[in-house]
Amino acid sequence: MQVQSTAGASAPSGEQISMFTRIYSLTPGAAALRELEGLLQELERNLETLKLSLQEQQDALTKVKTSGRNPQTATPIFTRQAISTLSQYALDLHKSNEASREALRCLANAFLLHEPSRQVFVDLGYAHKAADRLTVDDHDDEFLIARILFYMTYNTTLDFQILLDQHSLAENINRHISRHANAYSKSAKRKSATAVSREAAMSETCKLMFNVTHYYPDSVPKFTPAIEPIINILRLHDLPDPPLQPPTSYLINALLNLDLQAAERRTPLGREARSSPMFPYSDTESFVNRLIDILDAAIRKQPERDLDQAAAPLCTLLRRLYELATSQMKAYMRWLLLPNTKDREKPLGQGDTLSARLLRLSCSPNLPTLRGNISALLFELSDKDANKFVQNIGYGFASGFLASQNIQVPANAADASSSADANDFNPITGQRLSAEDREEHGSEPMTEEEKEREAERLFVLFERLKATGVVDVKNPVERRFEEVDD
Repeated sequence: MQVQSTAGASAPSGEQISMFTRIYSLTPGAAALRELEGLLQELERNLETLKLSLQEQQDALTKVKTSGRNPQTATPIFTRQAISTLSQYALDLHKSNEASREALRCLANAFLLHEPSRQVFVDLGYAHKAADRLTVDDHDDEFLIARILFYMTYNTTLDFQILLDQHSLAENINRHISRHANAYSKSAKRKSATAVSREAAMSETCKLMFNVTHYYPDSVPKFTPAIEPIINILRLHDLPDPPLQPPTSYLINALLNLDLQAAERRTPLGREARSSPMFPYSDTESFVNRLIDILDAAIRKQPERDLDQAAAPLCTLLRRLYELATSQMKAYMRWLLLPNTKDREKPLGQGDTLSARLLRLSCSPNLPTLRGNISALLFELSDKDANKFVQNIGYGFASGFLASQNIQVPANAADASSSADANDFNPITGQRLSAEDREEHGSEPMTEEEKEREAERLFVLFERLKATGVVDVKNPVERRFEEVDD
């Protein structure tokens, strides 16, 4: 039937309106909305009548969960009444069963898609009940409750201090972390459905712990018991490929806000001897080795665009470990991470060693966060001494960081050493002078590609040198870059 569109057309009749309503009601989106509304009404009625069997409740909640994944059809779930109904199935009607978990999944989806519904959950008083549910030793329960509470850390008025003081939130988180650590023994590393579920739950718990300790720093001492289990998991857990992804990344993040020194304890070696989970007396190097292996593998395997946020926390953790290490362990970390004699056969930053890769990343324009973290780590490894810093990585790599931190650049940093020792090195490039001499007299002519790379490297080094203001230099390769056509 055609409807006239002329200016003088009469208003649509009741029959036409009814027809349009029927046509609209047949669209898939409208049908899905009506079905979801009907399911929620049925579940709400059942709270009074209790006529639905446990399986029927679960089936209805599963359908609600499926509809709730689509933002276009999930809107009925976001109402106060729907959040109340689902919360009752999740946390009132059942303590822990699959119907309860399906209701928790519905809520988690709603909180992800519609932030205001989080505050509704808080206003209804269910956040405290969710925290109490963390006492259940079940991976699915842990995953869902930790995720829901994680969402509550954003844009709600929930006072987590109450959960910490009155609902044992920290103690329950610590207990779950310890439970996961016990599962990661050297004899039990099999990948199974249970292991996947455990990793997902552990990741959510670590995320929750990080946010709670970030927003409530006074709560940090309550989480000290979690330090050693987290470290043990990092030591024993099979690394994913590439390594800096969940759960590894969340485990590392979880340690950042904690007081690592507080985890020290007396050892059997003597009354005054103390051991830290970071440097266990039975194998003091194991945790440091693990973290550096993770860093090395990440740099080699992960695209640079993914490293900026992923690897920065790891560099921060290594820096904190160095602060707490003994003089012997500090020497060991310097040996692993700073350029060695072999690296100085070429200008620093060249080659495939970990130190060379770190130096290259420290001046990458694509890594605004990580490059600063790498430089800060290398500065820490130099005992925060500007002279040592320049000696360790060369003036070219050191000058930019020192200037950005308002640290005075040593006056003689750009001067070559006057010593006649064969191990003297070029203060700008960090290369041994004896190696430079050999290259000048015995090296093959550079290819055009090598010349271009060397020109780019020199350009960066001279620009850094100029920025410090220590010396007034003219970049000898500046015009070469200006003359290149786009």
